[in-house]
Amino acid sequence: MSMRLPAPLLRRNKNAQKYDFGHVLILAGSENMMGAAALTALAAMRSGAGLTTLGIPKKLNAVAQKKLSPVVMTWPLAQTAQGTLANAAFTQINKKLSAFDALALGPGLSRHKQTQNLILRIIGLAPGPLVADADALYAIAQRPSVLLKSKAEKILTPHVGEMARLTGLKKDFIEKNRKAVAAKFAKKYNCVLLLKGRQTIVASPEGKIYVNATGNAGMATAGSGDVLTGMLAAFLGQGLMAFEASKLASYIHGKAGDLAAKEKGKAGLIATDIIERIPDALRRLGAK
Repeated sequence: MSMRLPAPLLRRNKNAQKYDFGHVLILAGSENMMGAAALTALAAMRSGAGLTTLGIPKKLNAVAQKKLSPVVMTWPLAQTAQGTLANAAFTQINKKLSAFDALALGPGLSRHKQTQNLILRIIGLAPGPLVADADALYAIAQRPSVLLKSKAEKILTPHVGEMARLTGLKKDFIEKNRKAVAAKFAKKYNCVLLLKGRQTIVASPEGKIYVNATGNAGMATAGSGDVLTGMLAAFLGQGLMAFEASKLASYIHGKAGDLAAKEKGKAGLIATDIIERIPDALRRLGAK
């Protein structure tokens, strides 16, 4: 299947300014997991987001300012004693959530009870499109019905282990029935389900299925999924619908990984190599 770059990503309007390309909010990171947050945020910017704000535990703000690219803004939020986002951050986030064009949450957030509760509260009332990954998927697995509480478009990005937790199915069964399992979940919970792995499956609530052909074994490395989450949020923020954003992100994520592998080799590939090749992958689809 050939892939074309959607109009919002072609940058044909000479009078465009950053707010035309979406303001993405990323809720990610905790005391020992700032790398996940940094990768997600930088990938969003490399994928065309006009602005990216990273919401993090306030204690980590100084560290984040040093660790992050200077193109990413930070938002210090209420934290637990363990350095994770606290339930008290809900009031801060809820006041401003509608100001963002897309939301990504989960990478490195932790399974702290307060943080997990915060995740569910945010998903339940999200006014705009969102991407749930990693620790957000762990929270959803405890209460999948939360996906039906708001009409906002939602993308879930589980690997097979996370899919097993979400569904209660065995990993072997999921691997043998990837399309069917993804399609059933997407329809039941009115979300786009992006089942990661070799030939990533993207399933829509309406029954559409996309099977991705890009990517390589070198991408099975720490942080690769965080990069994909940032890309998805960026595409949502630029106005793409969830299924279209998921197809495009899967393809470009894999293509960037293929380009990086040609240069670095598969064995030594790391997540930042994928981020660095996102612009090249976009150019090959027509980006200027």
